[in-house]
Amino acid sequence: MLARSLGQSTLQTIRRVNLPLIKRGMLTAFILVFIESMKELPTALLLRPFNFETLATYVYQFVSDEMIEYAALPALLIVLMGLIPFIVVNRLLEKD
Repeated sequence: MLARSLGQSTLQTIRRVNLPLIKRGMLTAFILVFIESMKELPTALLLRPFNFETLATYVYQFVSDEMIEYAALPALLIVLMGLIPFIVVNRLLEKD
């Protein structure tokens, strides 16, 4: 309201006031949703297109066929890809 009374347009107010205030929260929310969506195997199995494999479906397929040694590397990649954004979120929250 104050920015509007000082002559700023609605877009300038959003760009200069609102976006800097919500930037960190939006980044944190995006990273948390990314982490949770990576771990959703049932959703990946139900919603994937034909002839499209994800890391989670590779792991599921190898584990169900009892080929644990082939499932180990994709499973570790899933853990690492979930761990890196978690560290980023943790560091962002520690700055406050």
